[in-house]
Amino acid sequence: MAESQASRASRRETRAAVFSLLVGALVWGLIWYPYRILRDAGVDGVLASTVTYAVAFVLGLWFFRRSLAAFSLSWGLLWLGLASAGCNLGYVLATLNGEVVRVLLLFYLAPLWTVLLSRLLLGERLNRFGIFVIALSLAGAATMLWQPRIGLPVPRDVADWFGLGAGFSFALLNVLSRQARGVSIEIKAMVAFAGVVLVGGVLLLSGIGDPQIPAAPSAWLLIAMIGGVLVVVNLFVQYGLARIAANRAIVIMLSEVGFAALSSWLLADEAPGLREWVGGAMIVAASVFSARMEIDG
Repeated sequence: MAESQASRASRRETRAAVFSLLVGALVWGLIWYPYRILRDAGVDGVLASTVTYAVAFVLGLWFFRRSLAAFSLSWGLLWLGLASAGCNLGYVLATLNGEVVRVLLLFYLAPLWTVLLSRLLLGERLNRFGIFVIALSLAGAATMLWQPRIGLPVPRDVADWFGLGAGFSFALLNVLSRQARGVSIEIKAMVAFAGVVLVGGVLLLSGIGDPQIPAAPSAWLLIAMIGGVLVVVNLFVQYGLARIAANRAIVIMLSEVGFAALSSWLLADEAPGLREWVGGAMIVAASVFSARMEIDG
């Protein structure tokens, strides 16, 4: 009976973790749009990311004040914060400068990075699906990035570079979050917020990005709303990442591509080309196959 109750509790926790990741995927599949509204209102992408995460950090100081009493800085948390900065700043800048679906498909080369990072940082064994996932991911990336004029698969613009970098950072964040199992999700979320604010602030002080914020109340209201959403969604995602294996989490988060494809079509009239669909299908398939490494590894 005790084992049965434990099994049921485990299934409930797994379902809650999957639901949390799906909520995160929905929000991240839509959040590009309010950032574009801020851009059109004159708010630079680096500044928009920095101030919205600053709002999230301030809100977190209040809502998570009890959990923060157990905070202790470590190298693992420092790297987690930097990975969060690369992921979130890269994602926002990529979707502001490029086609949303193309950016996300490049972002979801994350299974390739997750395979390698899980092996390096978590000691997860690379089974027979590992090489296949790597090869399929690379084939999909080559298809999407192929430049006929030069005969090489290279990023075509800065948005491609940002999407690739954000995907690597997301994979690193995913793995580091699982590695820090003894750290509460509230502390992980606060470290993630702080990482974006710190790196964004350094970039602005270095002259990268425009530090001017329009005085329009609507811009400030939208910044505050995004900051509040970030608090909630990071809690959801951190809860899921802490309870779902890295490769499986990537597959669940792939639903973000569907949410983004629909929203970018309806809100920005964007439609991927044939090479994006073919290469994207390979990348999505690699993500699905990467889940098998959790089963057979």
